[in-house]
Amino acid sequence: MANKVLELRNVSASYKEGIEVKEVLKDVSFSIYEGEIVGLLGESGSGKTTLCKCILKLLKEYQGEVKHYTGNPQMIFQDPFGSLNPKKKIGWILEEPLKVSGDSKWSKVDRRKKVEEILSLVNLSVEFYNRYPRELSGGQRQRVSIALALITGTKFILADEPLSALDVTVQAQIVQLLKTLQKEKGISILFVSHDVDVVADLCERVLLIEEGKLREVKLNK
Repeated sequence: MANKVLELRNVSASYKEGIEVKEVLKDVSFSIYEGEIVGLLGESGSGKTTLCKCILKLLKEYQGEVKHYTGNPQMIFQDPFGSLNPKKKIGWILEEPLKVSGDSKWSKVDRRKKVEEILSLVNLSVEFYNRYPRELSGGQRQRVSIALALITGTKFILADEPLSALDVTVQAQIVQLLKTLQKEKGISILFVSHDVDVVADLCERVLLIEEGKLREVKLNK
């Protein structure tokens, strides 16, 4: 059996709404395994965002246990333009995590080589190294966001509505890229969405969150 990359045990979270306390997550438990793509479906206000914050350790006030077995997950955001520094070229953006990692092996030459490798992995040519985010299409920017998530070698990605800002044709291309990363690199993905059709196509397992409660569902493929 594959090893776990993430495990949640009995996670609950709440916040104050006036004088009342509103429970947002209610005893949530699940695991994600190596090389698995798991969908997380839920309407606005269902608890999806709070659950993601717990997984990323951005929310401190929760009960239960969140365990990462392969290091912290990296994010792919909904808005690829807003998540990329518009004043910096793509090469600088992708090299920055290597600079701040504290790993002395990343010389300037090695950083450039790694960036070129990761651009190729997401099907972008090396010429994108010297481009600014504004010079890229929405799909190309999302590929850069995926490259940014992968650059430090993570094996677990949390993708938060990564297709919602893209047209249908580009969505299909990004879905295929994520499938390829899973198959060839063993990447695990928690894919957060409200699009049932995309989740059914991409994900092996699907979790549905409703009013803070989580259950696994089967979708017709």
